[in-house]
Amino acid sequence: MLQKFMDILIGEPLANEQGAQEKYNVPFGLAIMASDAVSSVAYAAEEILLYLVPAIGLLAYNWLTWVSLAIIGLLVILTISYIQIIRAYPQGGGAYIVAKENLGVKPGLIAGSALLIDYILTVAVSASASVAAITSAFPQLDSYKVAIVIILIAVLTILNLRGISESSRIFSVPTYIFIFSMIFMILYGLFKYFILNVPPNQLVDPIKSGEMMENLSIFLILKAFSSGCSALTGLEAVSNSVPNFKKPSQKSAKTVMILLTSLILFIFGGTSFLARFYQAVPLQEGPTVVSQLAYGVFGSGIMFYVIQFSTAIILLMACNTAFTGFPMLMYVVGKDGYAPRQFTIRGKRLGFTFGILALSCVACFLVFIFKADTHLLIPLYSVGVFISFTLAQSGMVMHWKSAKEDGWKYRACINGFGAIVTLITTGIIASEKFFDGAWIVILLIPSIMFVMLKVHKHYEHVASGLRISERALKEVDFKIKYYHLVIVPIASLNRATIGALQYAQSISDNVIALNISTDKIAMEKLKSKWALLDTDILLVSKYSPYRAVVTPILNYIDQISKAAIDNERITVVLPEFETHEKWGSILHNHTGFFLRESLLRKDKIVIATFPYHLGDAE
Repeated sequence: MLQKFMDILIGEPLANEQGAQEKYNVPFGLAIMASDAVSSVAYAAEEILLYLVPAIGLLAYNWLTWVSLAIIGLLVILTISYIQIIRAYPQGGGAYIVAKENLGVKPGLIAGSALLIDYILTVAVSASASVAAITSAFPQLDSYKVAIVIILIAVLTILNLRGISESSRIFSVPTYIFIFSMIFMILYGLFKYFILNVPPNQLVDPIKSGEMMENLSIFLILKAFSSGCSALTGLEAVSNSVPNFKKPSQKSAKTVMILLTSLILFIFGGTSFLARFYQAVPLQEGPTVVSQLAYGVFGSGIMFYVIQFSTAIILLMACNTAFTGFPMLMYVVGKDGYAPRQFTIRGKRLGFTFGILALSCVACFLVFIFKADTHLLIPLYSVGVFISFTLAQSGMVMHWKSAKEDGWKYRACINGFGAIVTLITTGIIASEKFFDGAWIVILLIPSIMFVMLKVHKHYEHVASGLRISERALKEVDFKIKYYHLVIVPIASLNRATIGALQYAQSISDNVIALNISTDKIAMEKLKSKWALLDTDILLVSKYSPYRAVVTPILNYIDQISKAAIDNERITVVLPEFETHEKWGSILHNHTGFFLRESLLRKDKIVIATFPYHLGDAE
C-alpha cells in the first residue's frame, strides 16, 4: 500500500538507461536556472531602497539608478567569467571544482561550503519572498506565512523527487509567465509615464520631499549596494549544473548563461528605473515594491493580480535552482569523499534524493527560526555566494596560467579582473552586513569545512584499513578453518529460542545458551524446562539484581572473546520473532537490536539473526 502511494506521489522508478532523457534543453534549462536570478528583482530593488529612502528621502530614487548600474556592471563581469568556467570545466561543480583543482583542497572546500549555504538560503529566502508577494495581495494570510512557506517547500521537494525532466516541464510555464509579464509591465509603465504622461496609481502614500533623516555617505551607498547584490545570486547554478544539460552540454549551458544575463539586465534594470519614476516606497510590513509598481502601472485590474501571482510563483520556482544545484554539488563533493556517500546515490527517479531531502529540511528549519522574514534572511544571503565568486575567479586565473593555451593571457585578465571586483564586493557585503547576520555565515563556512575534512579523514581511514594489494589477493588462503563457539542469548524457552538453538548446534558442537534473568522465580522455571530438553548444550543462567540485561550479556561475551585464540570466532545467534503486523514490532522490546549494535564493534565476534515467523507455527 505504501509503495503504491509513493509511486503515485513520486512516480514509477526509472532505469539507469533513462538518465539521458532526464536532462534540460535550452528552454527548460533557462526556466529552471532563470527562476532564482530573475526572481531576485522581486526584492533586490526593494532592499536597495530600504536603506536609502529612510536616510535621504526622495534623493534615494536618483541613487537607486546608480547603484543598480553598478550591480549590472558586476553582473556582466561575472557572466563573462562564468562562461569561461563552463568552457574549462564541463563536468560541473563550478566554484568548488575550480578552487579545489587550482588553489588547493581547503579553498575548494571554502567555496563549496559557501555555495551550499547560499543554496539553502535561496530556498528559505525565495519561498519566504513568494509568500510575501501573496500576503501583499491578501494581507489576511500574513499570520499564517511560516506554515504556508513550509508547505510550499514540501510541495517543491515532492516535485523535484519526481525527476529533472518532469519538474522542468512543470516549472517552465510560471517562469515564462513572470518573465513576459515583467517585461510588459516595464515597457507599458515607461510608455504610460513618458509618452502618455499618465500619473501612476498610488498603493501607499508617497514620500514627501522634505523627509530626510541623515546626510548621504559612502557607507550608506555601500550598504545599499551590498543589499542589492542579492540580484546576482543564482548565476553560479549554470556552471554547477552543466552535466544536467542535453548534449552539447557546454553550448547549451553557455546559451542559457547569456540569455539569463540578458533577462536579469533588462528586468532588474527596468524595475529599478521604473521604481525611480513611480516612487515605490519600501516597507518592512505591507505591499512589496513590485506590488506597488504593478498597481502603479495597471491599477487594481487583472494584470495587477497576474504580476502578484506570477511573482509569488517565480519566487517559489527560484527554490528550484537550489534543488538542482545543491544535490549536484553534494554529489561532486561526496564523490571526492568530503560528504557522506549517501549524497552520491541516485534515487528511484534518478535524482539525488538524499541531497533534495537534506536541502528541504534545513531550509524549513531556517524559515521557522527566522519566521519567514526576508529582511532577516537576506543579510545572510549574498556573503557566501560572493566568496565562491572570488575563489572561482582566482582559481580560473591559475588554471589559464598553467594551461597556457591560445589566448590564455586574455582569459586570465578577464578572470583576474573579476576576482578583484568580487573580492572588493565580498568585503563590502561582509562588513556592511556583519552585524545584520552575515557573521553567522562567516562562522558557518569554516564549521562546514571542518566537518567535510573530518568526513574525508574517516573515509581515508576506512579505505586504508580495507585496501588489499594484488599480491595479497594471490596469497589469500580459502582453506583456513575457524573454530566456532556459538552463544545464543535467551530470555525463555519458546519456539523462537528452540529454533535458534537448533540452528546453532547445526553449525558448531560448542554451543552455550546464555540467560540473564531479573527474576529468580523466572530463572528457576527456565532451568526446570531446560531439564526436559534432550540436549548437551550448556545453559549459563545468571541473576541480574539491578535489572540490567544487555550489559551482563555483553560482559560475558566480552570475557570469552578476549580469551579466544586467533583462529577462533564467537558467533552470537540472536533469536527474533516476526509478527507480520506492521505495528506489532513497537509492542515488543528490542534487546536484540541493542545487542547487535554493540557487538558489531567487538573483534572476533560474528552476529547472526535467527528469524522465527509466527505464521510458521502449527
